[in-house]
Amino acid sequence: MDVKTLCLGVLTLGEASGYEIKKQFEDGPFAHFHETSFGSIYPALSKLSDEGLVTWQDIPQEGRPAKKVYAITPAGERAFRAAMRKMPAPDKVRSEHLFMLFFSHLLEPEHRARVFESYLGIHRDRLAAIEEKNGDCAGAQPGQRFVYEMGRAFYRAMVEVMERERVLILEDGEDRPSDRPSDRPSDRPSSRAAE
Repeated sequence: MDVKTLCLGVLTLGEASGYEIKKQFEDGPFAHFHETSFGSIYPALSKLSDEGLVTWQDIPQEGRPAKKVYAITPAGERAFRAAMRKMPAPDKVRSEHLFMLFFSHLLEPEHRARVFESYLGIHRDRLAAIEEKNGDCAGAQPGQRFVYEMGRAFYRAMVEVMERERVLILEDGEDRPSDRPSDRPSDRPSSRAAE
């Protein structure tokens, strides 16, 4: 989904500055499943303004430059609804932690433990953040409550699996099957050689 659509979606919730839009993806309702950056938000807002899909006004701030606050226009709402009629692309998960843990048998035990505990800590923190926002769901729309529950279930499951299966990563590495030469694909005799 392009950043213009993400910005329009946030602005359907109310007026916001570029900073406030970014915060929705850092610790707001979208934090557990989407991200975007200031480097993409501000150009998107500029294009939306040029296209008449948002308006903006400068709000004076004491001792600081004026804050530019954006609001969605009726044309912007129509554009957002049209964008939401498309089928979404499949989710893509990118994780350096998972990539490193896939090769955990090649990591030093101390580093392997640091990577694992870091990943577990991230998921515990995200679960706690989502559960802390539980009160925010009181007047939420059904879809908003659904997304909240999906996020909570995802992070709870990740924490539970990591805690239950931690031995697979954190065992000391002594005599592990993947460390024995005969278990490495390059050291196994090919089926042709055996014939």
